[in-house]
Amino acid sequence: MRLTNFTDYCLRTLIFVALNGERLTTIDEIAEHHRINRNHVVKVVFRLAQLGYLQTLRGKGGGIRLAGDPAKINLGKLIRETEQDFALVECFQTRDCMCVIEPACVLKKALHKALAAFFDVLGEYTLADLLKPGRTLSQLLAVAST
Repeated sequence: MRLTNFTDYCLRTLIFVALNGERLTTIDEIAEHHRINRNHVVKVVFRLAQLGYLQTLRGKGGGIRLAGDPAKINLGKLIRETEQDFALVECFQTRDCMCVIEPACVLKKALHKALAAFFDVLGEYTLADLLKPGRTLSQLLAVAST
């Protein structure tokens, strides 16, 4: 399984914004410091704001900040909300399965169990956990420590 770039950028955006604390962050800062295309960051910020993870303030002096406590942003939930497809194999899809062994397949059950374990582990982590190496992260991203 591989997470999409979109989810990766969502995670990186939240880390960057969280490191800035209450200071408003701009899309341009996120794009520059993470070396991500600005257009991608615009889409990420829009979606994260829709989901309630980010607060956006428009206009001169506007920017982005976390909408809540990093300790309450669960990674498992976030990834479920930002990824669109968890069909690890064709038979996970409810339609158009062409696999001839699907009616007797044990692999499908094993993969479902593995996917559940993946989310169980991610569910144990929050954005706050990702911020623990704060000083190092701030140095790597050239963010003023809060």
